[in-house]
Amino acid sequence: MPREFSIAEKLDRLFSQVRGAGQGEISYMAVAEAIRAQQGIQISHTYIWQLRTGRRDNPTVQHLTALATFFGVPVAYFLDDAEARKIDGQLELLRTLRDAQVTEIALRAADVSPSSRNTIGELVRKVWELERNRTRDDT
Repeated sequence: MPREFSIAEKLDRLFSQVRGAGQGEISYMAVAEAIRAQQGIQISHTYIWQLRTGRRDNPTVQHLTALATFFGVPVAYFLDDAEARKIDGQLELLRTLRDAQVTEIALRAADVSPSSRNTIGELVRKVWELERNRTRDDT
């Protein structure tokens, strides 16, 4: 049976993986300010830090929802480990693509039909899965 992940671990992965190309990790202050400004939810940077470090581990659904919205994931990410694993895989793929500087592919894909974009996305996902499996087999 797969192990369960804490809210702190999940939030840490979001902070580590969700960022723009060439940007460092977003600050707790920036996250808190954005949540207050964009969602009208009162949350402090200290509270976010406490959640990420495990010093607090029982957040309200409102705060989890606000954090999920900020990071662009469904709130189920925090509540369902199977969903978290699936989303972590998608985030890892996005991080890999961002780090590999595949901007040209993305820009070209923007000018094709939606069905062709889906095909391109599926091809990239398949290649990523093959590479990931190859790396696992090598260890």
